[in-house]
Amino acid sequence: MKPLAQATAVEFASVRFVLTDMDETLTYRGRLHADTYAALERLRDAGVTVIPVTGAPAGWCDQMARMWPVDGVIGENGGFFFQRDPSGHDIARTFWHPDAARAEVAARLQAIAGAVQDALPQARLAQDQPFRLTSLAFARPDDPVLCGKILSALSDAGADATVNNLWVLGWIGGYDKLAMARRILAETFRLDIDDDRDAVLYSGDSTNDAPMFAFFRHTVGVSTVRDYLSEIPTPPAWITQGPGGAGFVEIADAVIQAKKRA
Repeated sequence: MKPLAQATAVEFASVRFVLTDMDETLTYRGRLHADTYAALERLRDAGVTVIPVTGAPAGWCDQMARMWPVDGVIGENGGFFFQRDPSGHDIARTFWHPDAARAEVAARLQAIAGAVQDALPQARLAQDQPFRLTSLAFARPDDPVLCGKILSALSDAGADATVNNLWVLGWIGGYDKLAMARRILAETFRLDIDDDRDAVLYSGDSTNDAPMFAFFRHTVGVSTVRDYLSEIPTPPAWITQGPGGAGFVEIADAVIQAKKRA
């Protein structure tokens, strides 16, 4: 990783899309600061399409898609894409699973949650679980041994599983952030990332960002990504000076500067 401040003025001139993690990348210690929100708006004003790609639940993502200056939200680690209707009052929802399969998937997830809690009574579902539509989230414990046991229990019960800085996540379907980003960018924005991956910059900070860091060339970790490098096979190309939203402001400034120079 190189300090983002060392990037040339035109390093990100090809970027037309900024995809970004949300928790502790746009936020810091759980709060979204005004400068970060303004940075999202400045990117859009510069003609850059902005899409948070997060493990956060549907309830949060619905609000983000409706009210934030973004072009849609991929949530629950790839389980869905929510996009604001031009009217400003409705949301278009695209799920990874077809509608006919979603009830069965939800029932399987509920059974998996029970199996994990039976095997590990100390595992605690996240407070936001009632607002999830496609995934399970257990509060990430401070004990790394217990965290590993929850991951193993999810996998043993037939779920896909990963972690970020807040949750141990489980879902069904074999997708991840990258798989859903590939699909949505192709279907909604007519971008084939396999042919034009340099059109995208991805920013993140945690383990479940690993597929994105490995695929895209323009990748930036906010400073706290250092805490998770042992869990990320391919680190981001660049790293910010500041953590969370302060780091994202650095990223937005670098992209906007490059667009102006280009």
